[in-house]
Amino acid sequence: MTSHISIKRSKQNITNDKDVLGGIQRERLMQICIVTSIGLLVSITAARNITSVIFAIGFACLLISFTFAYKQKIMASAYILLSSLATMLFTLAITGAGLLDLAILGYPSLLILSAILGGVGLFLSLLTLTISLCILLAWLTFNGIITPHVPSLSWSHLIFILVIFIVTGFSVYVLVRDIKRLMLSLHKENTKVQQSQLKIQHLAHHDSLTNLPNRFYGEVLFNQSLEKCLKNQQQLALLFLDLDNFKPVNDVLGHAAGDQLLAELAQRLSKTMEPDQHLIRFGGDEFLILVPHKSGLPYLTKLAKDLITVSSVVFDIQHNQVSVSASLGIACTSQDGTLFKQLCRKADIAMYKAKEAGRSTFHFYDNSMDKASDNKFKLLQTLRPAINQNQFSLYYQPIIDIKSGDVVTVEALLRWPQADGSLITPEQFIPLAESSGLINELGAWVIKEACRFCARQRKQGHPELRVAINLSVIQFRDGYLQNTIENALQDANLPPKALELELTESLLINDKNQIEKQLNELSQLGASIAIDDFGTGYSNLGYLREFNASKLKIDRSFITPLNNNNHDDSIVKAIINMASSLGLQTVAEGIEDEATLNKLITLGCDFGQGYYWSKPISEDDLSEYLTNHNLL
Repeated sequence: MTSHISIKRSKQNITNDKDVLGGIQRERLMQICIVTSIGLLVSITAARNITSVIFAIGFACLLISFTFAYKQKIMASAYILLSSLATMLFTLAITGAGLLDLAILGYPSLLILSAILGGVGLFLSLLTLTISLCILLAWLTFNGIITPHVPSLSWSHLIFILVIFIVTGFSVYVLVRDIKRLMLSLHKENTKVQQSQLKIQHLAHHDSLTNLPNRFYGEVLFNQSLEKCLKNQQQLALLFLDLDNFKPVNDVLGHAAGDQLLAELAQRLSKTMEPDQHLIRFGGDEFLILVPHKSGLPYLTKLAKDLITVSSVVFDIQHNQVSVSASLGIACTSQDGTLFKQLCRKADIAMYKAKEAGRSTFHFYDNSMDKASDNKFKLLQTLRPAINQNQFSLYYQPIIDIKSGDVVTVEALLRWPQADGSLITPEQFIPLAESSGLINELGAWVIKEACRFCARQRKQGHPELRVAINLSVIQFRDGYLQNTIENALQDANLPPKALELELTESLLINDKNQIEKQLNELSQLGASIAIDDFGTGYSNLGYLREFNASKLKIDRSFITPLNNNNHDDSIVKAIINMASSLGLQTVAEGIEDEATLNKLITLGCDFGQGYYWSKPISEDDLSEYLTNHNLL
């Protein structure tokens, strides 16, 4: 499609050029006809006998040529003009002094006119005609067919000479002026081409949004900076900057707002750069900073903190106050390599380490990060086959009514057993599944298997048992979570009230708008919502009402030291009282001894979970556990 458009444009340009050239030729024809006609009229007044007749016929031919030119029949007009004038001059020479006649002086003027009015074809045609006429004139003279005679000099001859000179001079003037105009036009076009080339080169090397060097040109700048650093005995650091929470700006305010934020951030960062430093847009919300230095880690540490501070200043975007933060990774040529792509990769790894450390901070690269990255890569390569081959299994941990001691719910916990008997923990593979897009497939399997397990246990004498399943934020993004849950419940013939969905409070805060509608629909279906790890995030009471939560799970970090820390005692009591006032039940995680259990009973907690009763166990072991506890 693009090639067809280019061809069409090229043809259009050629047509336009032809039209312009034709317009110039038409203008010149009409000018020459007018000037020559005036000259012939003047000559007619001074001519006598046959000469005046010849001039009159020539004048008539000029009128015909002018008419053709006026009607834009340019080549016909040019041939009529030049051939009639050439014939007129030949006739004047025959009736006059032959080759010595003054009329011969007019032929150079005709040759000039042919160069002005046409191309090579017209010029060669007239030149051939002129030579042929001169040869014919000489032959006629030599064979006595005509007898040249030199008339006596009169004022009419002077007028004729002046007319020839005027027409010739005008022709030369027009030709030279057109040549100068052509040269000027070519110069202007050459200037435009050079400017276009510079613009194209700039566009190829710079980002169109921020006008910063792009990734391609960044590598050129890196190599140039590295060469200078080697000469000046300096080190070159590559800083990889990534915004931490840029996506919500695009999602809520739109991509135009995101572009405005990036452009303003680029301006801010550029103002902090030293003359020998380079700010590069790597792509998306990622930037590179090339920093030659001699000061070592203290200087880079201060610079990284300054860049994070600059990035964190509030932006005024479309009348909204927008705050973002930045994480930085730093790699240096002194110990991390000398290749651009190599340092980009290592600085990127260090940047993700900074994000894992809590964001809005920075990390220097070290070899241990590379090893961890390799391990993650190897683990990711085995993750998909493991899902396809059903290598995962579910373990279950009871949740106890701490007043009656009955098992009311079991939490399904995913495990990845290995051939050597070891287990890969969820902390290792769940983030990889989320980042690789495999969590939906894995999560759907967990929901399906947990529902089947609960249905089997209900049929085996535990009709009120419920199962709790942890959900990832990624499972909400494609909009199919409700269908997945409904299909799993239908397949297992399990009532929705037997299903409890656990979500971390940080998940609810970060993706509130996306998740709220789906959770409300799941609540209407009959499933209950529990907030996991409460107290470790924002602990915002507002969203507890919005998401129809029915339980709060108090994080184990508050439960484990409960007996030896009065401050934790008061925090747990406050959480329980707050939940009770909102009509929510509380579940304490991480109960490991009877003293902690008794303390929680005193504080009014409803349910407990922990090693005091049972660690996570397989389905077979859980069946035996439930039987021993006489669940009714």
